[in-house]
Amino acid sequence: MRHLFAIAALSTLLLPTAGFAGETPSAPGTTQYFVNLKDGDTVKSPVKVIFGLSGLGVAPAGVEKENTGHHHILLDRPPLGQGEDGADEFDANILADENNIHYGKGQTETVLDLAPGTHTLQLVLGDKDHIPHNPPVSSEVITITVE
Repeated sequence: MRHLFAIAALSTLLLPTAGFAGETPSAPGTTQYFVNLKDGDTVKSPVKVIFGLSGLGVAPAGVEKENTGHHHILLDRPPLGQGEDGADEFDANILADENNIHYGKGQTETVLDLAPGTHTLQLVLGDKDHIPHNPPVSSEVITITVE
């Protein structure tokens, strides 16, 4: 009986755990960042956003190529891992809506038409299936003000 408890405990430790991200590995030291924006900037709309990535390459969604991913912007929503409904986001496809913008063609910049006011932005790298890498690659959340 004691062996059954030990086996059950060990198997629980070996099960996939939510919060660790998807199966696609990221390279150690990989960073994702905004090239032309920084926290606290005041800008005019439309806002040009240039994506930076160091340590991995960029490939379109659906393309299986080692050490690559594609960009997403989380706009005016909680940071990665803190979805609006509280669901774990690290091991699931990044949503596609007005607050989760996909750049699945491999784009490295965009222009956003943002209303005047304060906005938050975070870059998140997704694998070929829009799932964050393991460990996740994302920028810091920045806040900008649109005049």
